[in-house]
Amino acid sequence: QVQLVESGGGLVPPGGSLNLSCAGFGSIINNGAMGWYRQAPGSQRELVASHSRETWTYYADSVKGRFTISRDNARNTISLQMSSLRPEDTATYYCNNACSGYGCYEVNDFYPWGQGTQVTVSS
Repeated sequence: QVQLVESGGGLVPPGGSLNLSCAGFGSIINNGAMGWYRQAPGSQRELVASHSRETWTYYADSVKGRFTISRDNARNTISLQMSSLRPEDTATYYCNNACSGYGCYEVNDFYPWGQGTQVTVSS
């Protein structure tokens, strides 16, 4: 049984920083990309960053230059360093399979979604 556990969210003022972590447990053998997704209330889940098993990374335009994704294959963890946070970054953040790097298109390609970690950017 695969389990993804996200942590590190919180309430920060605009311009603040947070470091999110995701730990994978169970039979996660992912030779493809892993990514961070976010979902704001009333919006669809979107991919914000992904990291291949090697060094390739992808960032959505809205976070480019502000977020940095990293991956530790040996420990089955991925992290998202977020800086210069904006109110529009407020969402629940999840990690999951990102397939080729730009997200997955089939429901069955995703691991079971974790609970996510809430990020709120507000003064």
